[in-house]
Amino acid sequence: MLTIGMLGGMSWESSAEYYRLANVVVRERLGGLHSAKIVLHSVDFAEIERMQVEGRWDDAGKALAGAAARVEAGGADFLLLCTNTMHKVFDEVQAAVGIPMIHLGDTTAEAIKAAGLTTVGLLGTGFTMDQPFYRERLESHGLRVLLPSIEDRATVHRIIYDELCVGIVRDESRRAYQDVIARFDGVQGVILGCTEIELLITQDDVPLPVFPTTRLHVEAAVERAIRANL
Repeated sequence: MLTIGMLGGMSWESSAEYYRLANVVVRERLGGLHSAKIVLHSVDFAEIERMQVEGRWDDAGKALAGAAARVEAGGADFLLLCTNTMHKVFDEVQAAVGIPMIHLGDTTAEAIKAAGLTTVGLLGTGFTMDQPFYRERLESHGLRVLLPSIEDRATVHRIIYDELCVGIVRDESRRAYQDVIARFDGVQGVILGCTEIELLITQDDVPLPVFPTTRLHVEAAVERAIRANL
């Protein structure tokens, strides 16, 4: 089995879910006492979040590139960047390592297309929703990506950073997200485009198909990892 590299800590709440899911999916696929081979490097999210707010994306890219190199040195065969928002610096991180990376936007787009959908709503941090880097990656696969209103985007972002990133999961916030999703017009499905959102929203909470980016990212990684064992 290949070793999955994970660059996480953004936030650690979601990175713990990455680790858990990877082991769950390996056990589902291989059975018995099998578990995933993982090298995980977790950064201090407070430092990265400060760079996000201050618009210091070059500094953030350099910090994550250095961390990615340490994951590679630890024996990873390929790498996951365990955050939607920081895929803004995906190219800088990929350039710093000699192992391949799996782009979270690509795995999400492939799942949407496999479901036969073309138009989806996107939930994520304000950075992910407002800036073009993530939508353009999805649109390069032929998808149409719609966003919530400015007010709804602010609500989604606030709940991520003020609650989910610090381990707070509230029914009231789940209802707020359900209301945001209900206000989408013309979408066939919804992308849960932030790793923490999956701690709050599941398919059971939404009448439209949802695409949990963390789960899809992990499933693609496990598929690549166990391919060497088949």
